[in-house]
Formats: sequence, C-alpha cells, structure tokens
Amino acid sequence: MSDILLQVRGLRAQYGQTKVLHGLDFDVKTGGITTILGANGAGKTTTLRAVCGMVQTQGEITLGGERIDGKATENIVRQGVAHVPDGRGTFLNFSVEENLRVGAYTRKDKAEVALDFERMYTYFPRLKERRKQQAGTLSGGEQQMLAVSRALMLRPRLLLLDEPSFGLAPLVVQELFEIFKAINQSDRISMLLVEQNASLALKLADHAYLLETGKVVISGTSESIRNDESVRRSYLGY
Repeated sequence: MSDILLQVRGLRAQYGQTKVLHGLDFDVKTGGITTILGANGAGKTTTLRAVCGMVQTQGEITLGGERIDGKATENIVRQGVAHVPDGRGTFLNFSVEENLRVGAYTRKDKAEVALDFERMYTYFPRLKERRKQQAGTLSGGEQQMLAVSRALMLRPRLLLLDEPSFGLAPLVVQELFEIFKAINQSDRISMLLVEQNASLALKLADHAYLLETGKVVISGTSESIRNDESVRRSYLGY
C-alpha cells in the first residue's frame, strides 16, 4: 500500500477566464498532515476547492491510487473526502445534532454512526451540552467545532481544513488544534490544512508547501521550513 493518500500533479484551476493555480504538485501522506501556506490571494482556498471538485481544473488528482479529478463533488465526498470550508458552513437553522446527521448522510452503518455521535461529543463536550441548540446561536468557536465534527461524521480518509483558526480567540484555537492532532493520531485521518497562522500550522503539520500567486515556491518538512529564518521572514512574516 502506498504511503501517499493524495497525489496532485500539474493542478491548474480557474474561475471563468481567471486563472488562479498554475501547475501545482503536492502530496498528502496516508495518516499525515500537510499544510498549504501563503498570503491572501495565493490560491490556498482554491487548492482545497479543486481537490473536492468545486472549481474548473486541469491536471491529475489521485486519491488512494484512483483519479478523482473531473468527478462530481458528491462522488468525491463518497470516496472519503470531507471539506470544512472557510466561514464554517454550518446549517444555522439546524440543531447541533441535525448538523451531525447531515454529515453522516452517505453512511448506511447506523450503529457505527451512533457511536460516532458519542465520539464527537467526547472530542467536543460543549457540543453535547448544546446538542438540541440551533447552530446559529453557538459561539464562533463552537460553530467551528461543529463544522469539524460534521465533516468527521463522514469518517473521511482525507479532511480538508480551510482557515480553521479564523476569527477565533487564541485559547479556542489552541484547543481546536490539539483536537486535530489527537484525531490525526488516534484515527489516522489524513489532513490538508490551509491556515493563515503559519506558526501554528507548521507545528501541527509534517509537511508544508508555500504558494505565491498560484505556484509552489518552497516545499519541505514543516520542521525545515520552521527553522529556516530567511523563509520565515520572506514568506511567513514571523
């Protein structure tokens, strides 16, 4: 079995006539965490949307050895790709519990789904306290926890996370990233993380790619990029 879950080669993406990605190559290891870093407008969010078939693309995207480029988003979800978009994307008029049920809509294993409800409530005890509450009445941090839980209810092989720290208090962000680490280690779920907080992302991920105007300019282990002062100053701003 290959140790690469997601392999992307020559990825180009565009919105109408506007080209955003210009031939990206990157991998996500099975059970690994890869982060994509870069300034606003570099193409990070578009990269995640391209992986799950939400934008017009060219190039090869392979998941577990099978091509998924050109497939409908729903079919990519069924193959085990879950996306937590920027802005969280929870169903605000649904309760916490109803949001989680939506996350499991493709699954037929009802007994296992029930167990996963409890598992999500173990990861995020505040969601259990608020399980009958409308999602729109939750705090920003709780909505992000719900968005992540809903994605995990799919039992994905690959979790796409788009700016999970955005707009959250530092203590909430720290708690959330500790949970990401625990989920990755216990469930071996691979993650592709887009994150503006480069320092935080590099601590969590094992591999990193830096984008600039839709191209990879630097890649390597997170440790090597974290320890390269010139890279940090030039590209990451810390």
